[in-house]
Amino acid sequence: MSINEKFQKQLNDQVIAEHQAALVYTQLAYELDRLSFPGMRDWMFAQAAEERTHAQRFASHLLDRDARVDVETIEMPTIKISTPLDAFEAALEHEKKVSAMIRDLVRTADEVDDIDSRSLLNAFLSEQIEEEATVSEIIDRIKLAGNEGAGLLRIDSELGER
Repeated sequence: MSINEKFQKQLNDQVIAEHQAALVYTQLAYELDRLSFPGMRDWMFAQAAEERTHAQRFASHLLDRDARVDVETIEMPTIKISTPLDAFEAALEHEKKVSAMIRDLVRTADEVDDIDSRSLLNAFLSEQIEEEATVSEIIDRIKLAGNEGAGLLRIDSELGER
């Protein structure tokens, strides 16, 4: 089953972006561990695992269509945080980047009439709405807690139960 060359390149770029997202979440987990927020750390590690699963779903789609998966260099953005709020704001910005890439994939799939990718892309459109909403909610809760230790520790505990 052939796949349009332009679309194949974009799907490969998405595989790389999902692996990059996993690395971003892993780095954020390390940073939160450094700040002594083990629940938030574990939440970020769980997100990293989910991103690797996303990468595999895109790669499997390519392979199922007899296309090559090319994981090239994965560039890692510099991540320096001082607070849990910084970490979740960085996560949200990265999720927004991934969401934009998926919307571009949908546009290209439509342009090249690739209906075979529609179910995969629709699932990821829904997934990204959920991802952004979840991280935004955590940001809102952290802002409500402010620098109040008990509130942050409660959020940390809840996120660790994921």
